Amino acid sequence: MTFTKPRQLIVGGLAAAVVVYLLSRLAYGELPPLPLLAGATLLLIALIDLFLALNMRPRVKRKPGTEPVDGLTAARAVALAKASSLAGAIMAGAWVGLIAFLLPRLGTVEAARADTFAAVIGAISAGALIAAGLWLENCLRNPDEPEEPYDDEE
Repeated sequence: MTFTKPRQLIVGGLAAAVVVYLLSRLAYGELPPLPLLAGATLLLIALIDLFLALNMRPRVKRKPGTEPVDGLTAARAVALAKASSLAGAIMAGAWVGLIAFLLPRLGTVEAARADTFAAVIGAISAGALIAAGLWLENCLRNPDEPEEPYDDEE
């Protein structure tokens, strides 16, 4: 498994932003209002990633008095970290696409103001999920591995 590359996150986020923006143009008027904390559910996953990172980092670094991490457990945590950062990027793109649709309509559409607040909360939560996922992935790096990837991995 390779480490998450920034371009993977950027492509996922941009694709989601374009799709959500276009869908919003087509069907925004038929959607119910967004709950204010709709995007805040991503914070729960970010907190789980944060807890795992704080728990596993000393174990991966082989600090004295800590139990080593089982290989399968580490692999599952890396998979969660990669999925978290990519899901966060996609959701950030979706919220940004919605914000891009809503900002020009703030003065004319009454529901746009409340939906904009919900979208901003969602975008911030998605950013937290990206950060937590990338940090968890970084905490799980094998301390014996070289820092730079080999040429054939790129």
